[in-house]
Amino acid sequence: MDSGIVLGTDEKGLPARLDLEELLSTRLLVQGNSGSGKSHLLRRLLEQSAGLVQQAIIDPEGDFVTLAERYGHIVVDANRTPNDLAKIANRIRHHRASVVLDLEGLDAEVQMRCAAAFLNGIFDADREAWYPMLVAVDEAQLFAPAGGGEISEEARRASLGAMTNLMCRGRKRGLAGIIATQRLAKLAKNVAAEASNFLMGRTFLDIDMARASDLLGMERRQAEAFRDLAPGQFVALGPALSRRPLRIKIGDVVTRGRSGRPELLPLPETPREDLEDLIFQPSPNDPEPAMPSQMVMPMRTTTDELIVQVETAGATAASEAKAEAQAIDAETLEAALDEIFAEILSEPEAAFRPEPVIYQDFQFHCRVKKLGAVAQDMATFRRRLALGRAGVSARDADDASWSQVLAVSENLPVEMQGVFLMLARSAGEEAPCPSDESLARAYGSHSPSRARWLLTYMENQGYILCETDFRGQRVVSFPGVGWRTAPSAPKAAQGQARASLQKRRA
Repeated sequence: MDSGIVLGTDEKGLPARLDLEELLSTRLLVQGNSGSGKSHLLRRLLEQSAGLVQQAIIDPEGDFVTLAERYGHIVVDANRTPNDLAKIANRIRHHRASVVLDLEGLDAEVQMRCAAAFLNGIFDADREAWYPMLVAVDEAQLFAPAGGGEISEEARRASLGAMTNLMCRGRKRGLAGIIATQRLAKLAKNVAAEASNFLMGRTFLDIDMARASDLLGMERRQAEAFRDLAPGQFVALGPALSRRPLRIKIGDVVTRGRSGRPELLPLPETPREDLEDLIFQPSPNDPEPAMPSQMVMPMRTTTDELIVQVETAGATAASEAKAEAQAIDAETLEAALDEIFAEILSEPEAAFRPEPVIYQDFQFHCRVKKLGAVAQDMATFRRRLALGRAGVSARDADDASWSQVLAVSENLPVEMQGVFLMLARSAGEEAPCPSDESLARAYGSHSPSRARWLLTYMENQGYILCETDFRGQRVVSFPGVGWRTAPSAPKAAQGQARASLQKRRA
């Protein structure tokens, strides 16, 4: 099997080849200022080797996701927990899938944490999954910075450690690191030093030209040549490329990135007066402000009409009372009780009222609805109140998974059951995790810190598993039934969580 690919042509017009098998043992460093053609070079290399070796691309700008449609790469959205990314990376190695880790839209520190979790998952795979794999990292100076900058020390250490493992210890695990950077001066030296193959593009800063010439074994006076390179031209050196510095021109690519090279476009030939009208006058596409609803004036009612209404209402009430006095089937009774609890808990201060007061209110509603004979005792009432606060109806409780969750909740103190069941409802519906404020209300408290303490307690007891993704959003899992909430900010307003839930249901 031919292990070589063609990157482009040399100065004589001959094919410039790269030996993949040699690259797996020696790694590659690509350097060039913005616009020098680094991304084009990486795309050419990845396209030419797509059918020969497994690939993983760390993509901070979302440029390489276009490889998926043509070459079958799996796009991994980084908006996950560290544990999820590590598991996905492990499965990728076992199934030998080529992937693109899309980090677009995340801030620099979050990108570093995501890349560290993903690279560690690839690195820590079991020995039987150590298949050959190219791991390309674009904008490597972001993930292996020479200095700390404004990034937290924890994130910098995690990312730098993962990149160091890739470049220093990855060879025995079949990993071949390909790192591309705009500035050699901003890239950690211990990461750059592990590469034995180099492709150096156009560079203008003296410090970067000096480092590039040192890596290529060139004299300092020859470093000026890096300023003369055209976009797409690189000086190649290394056992997988050339034994002597060789200038090459990168060949064409099949796919295109979403952010291509900017090109000049002619400005519209619109007269200044017309432009002023377009800018300052309202456009038909502008959103219209919502009109206030018109107030409906009540109709005047005559005395005779009022007497008729009273008589009709009295007859209706008597008929309804007679019907309610008859036997009530179990399903109707459960629906009536659900309605009573929903009405009681709809009051803004219901979460903070003492249980005996709520119990008296419950008995009153039962008498009004002619259910006095079935009013529940205090123990049963507390259980039903916890279900109501969590938004769980009696019909939900008949489900097999819900029966298991309810059985587990009985091991918790009564006052915690409402919080546990609220989390379970969100997890069962894959809805956003309730906010600290919502959980505190379910517990009957105004303090969000109390809600966080409850989560810690339930996790320590093994009832739930709490995780935080790279955006700081909380995810709660229920190990016994495999339920899992969608990510949500712990400090999100209760109204936002409810709106998200309604949107998912729709």
